[in-house]
Amino acid sequence: MCGRFALDDHINTLIDDFVATGGDYREWVPAYSIAPTNRVPIVRERIDPNGVAVRSIDSAAWGLKPSWAKPGGPAPINARLETLATNGMFRGAFVGQRCIVPMSGYYEWTQESDGKQPHYIHGAGTLAAAGLYAARQDGDEWKLTFTIATREATDASGQVHDRMPVFLQRNIWGDWLNPAKVGSPGGADRAALESMLDESSLEIAATLQTHAVDRRLNNTRTVDRSDPSLIEPVMP
Repeated sequence: MCGRFALDDHINTLIDDFVATGGDYREWVPAYSIAPTNRVPIVRERIDPNGVAVRSIDSAAWGLKPSWAKPGGPAPINARLETLATNGMFRGAFVGQRCIVPMSGYYEWTQESDGKQPHYIHGAGTLAAAGLYAARQDGDEWKLTFTIATREATDASGQVHDRMPVFLQRNIWGDWLNPAKVGSPGGADRAALESMLDESSLEIAATLQTHAVDRRLNNTRTVDRSDPSLIEPVMP
């Protein structure tokens, strides 16, 4: 995990849920098959010119591309919780560019005798996955990219795959999004932040459920990503 996920919320719902401002999202519609390089809404906080933290929902492409990365280089879609603060690809973003990736659920696959079987793993409502983002200038435009933090899977997710996203409970959204750099005045302590991620993700993992879904998901080129039946249970 995580290589595909779904988000069936409209942008106004996300703005309400995350108490955020929103930009121009005329291009966003609920999607049930979100793959790497696709653009989706992420939630982040920044300090405005008046020194006030502002929470916003912005469009970002899945696959982290830091400003210092070379063109054509790797754009990881996942970042392991175990090395989130020490891996050179993610260390800078962990310190000061953390985000939330809203998702309704995510997919994992098992290898069966007759082919790969997708499974949909979800909770009772919208999940808030811990992510890291980067801003990269492309001409006169700033483009955002992101990656999703993962950890060892437990409970429902562990039945299907050995990794799962790191999910955040609502009461720690602000701590994770805090734009102050880790270790700076007003910023989080690194060890406390890592412990918070571990505890929160375990709590949410215990509430997740999973079911088999249609194998149309196996082909990202032909699947209709706007089809809500993609997350409906099927007999495996």
